[in-house]
Amino acid sequence: MTSPEIIIYAFVRGAMLMLSVLGLESAIVTPSLSRWDRRFFVAFFAILALCSVSFFFELAAYVYPSLITLELVVYYLEALLGVLPLLMLTIYLLRCCGEDWRSSPLFRAMLALWVTYFILLSVAQFSRSFFYVTSGQDMSIGPLYWLLLVPILAMLILIAASVARRRSALSRQYYRAFFVCLIPVTLALFIHMFVPVFSLVDIGLTISAYSMYRIIVSSAIEQDLRQQRQIASQRTSIAVLQIRPHFIYNTMTSIYYLCDQSPKLAQQVILDFTTYLRKNFTAVASEDTIPFSEELEHTRAYLAVEQAQFEDQLLVDYDTPHTRFRMPPLTLQPIVENAVKHGMNPDAGALRILVRTRKTDFGSEVIVEDNGSGFESISDDEPHTALANIKHRLSAMCDGELAIAPREGGGTVVKVTIPQQG
Repeated sequence: MTSPEIIIYAFVRGAMLMLSVLGLESAIVTPSLSRWDRRFFVAFFAILALCSVSFFFELAAYVYPSLITLELVVYYLEALLGVLPLLMLTIYLLRCCGEDWRSSPLFRAMLALWVTYFILLSVAQFSRSFFYVTSGQDMSIGPLYWLLLVPILAMLILIAASVARRRSALSRQYYRAFFVCLIPVTLALFIHMFVPVFSLVDIGLTISAYSMYRIIVSSAIEQDLRQQRQIASQRTSIAVLQIRPHFIYNTMTSIYYLCDQSPKLAQQVILDFTTYLRKNFTAVASEDTIPFSEELEHTRAYLAVEQAQFEDQLLVDYDTPHTRFRMPPLTLQPIVENAVKHGMNPDAGALRILVRTRKTDFGSEVIVEDNGSGFESISDDEPHTALANIKHRLSAMCDGELAIAPREGGGTVVKVTIPQQG
């Protein structure tokens, strides 16, 4: 090898070694990986690391010709270990698809091809027809070298076809990762059959190592997103279960007196209160966004109950022509409840609440205005905590945003922004 070739070879092997070390570290420290996955990736990247380290033994043999035996042993072990990840990749594919690799015809076919390769590689150690080391310590190929590559290409093509066949059982992310892992090394090996450039194969292996590393990273990201959604769901459930006791007591008391004073109004309050409770308990089971119309119905029911209690002290207006979008459950109703709870002041006149929606170029907006005292005059952190929970769920479930601002003339404006939904 010339000096430029050694530099290129060292650079490629160094990149592979770096990715292998990163993969090993990630497999060990990533908490989202299962015990099986952790062991698999540790073994996978350990093998790639050994293949990368073998370069330094080759370099030593190149510098010191007396180490030719060491070079031959290194070549043999490197060639044997370099193909082993294909068997491991097959096992991982079958596991991702929920199949038992021990009884899988695919794994048996791959194992048969690997045994064939092992036999050919062992025979090649005693025949110059496959490859041999020259007096200048360079690797030279013989007329049958291509035969040694046939089982490897067959394994690559077989597993690629198996990935395509199992596309429906794989997530889009894993499906792409498998092909990014297989296609570069397959093309590199095919070209290598006709143009023996060993660094080209190493480049393909490096890209494959990167793809497997990305699987670990994406797995960690997906797990983190799942945890965020679970936290958001738990917070929703907690918010549902923490219905204010005094609101229930006051409502039941109002119904009790209305039964004598205005039976029809009492019936309507019971109906509104039932709708309010049903929407709360339905939200517990909801793990996804809901149509805004359902959240608006929930809010209307709540405000109708409050208006029955406060009569002329609570005035509500709706301007909601745009309703064709979705939002997390218990978003609008808690905002309105905060406005009632902290804005109601009989000495300051009637509390006016306006609920508006509008469609924008970027999505949808829900705006709640009130003429109450505003958050600045509230001594506790309860409204801020409630709105912070809503803000977190908006971000986690639909990339939405929540903004709070003082209203001109007194009061508060809360704006919920929902991005355009496909």
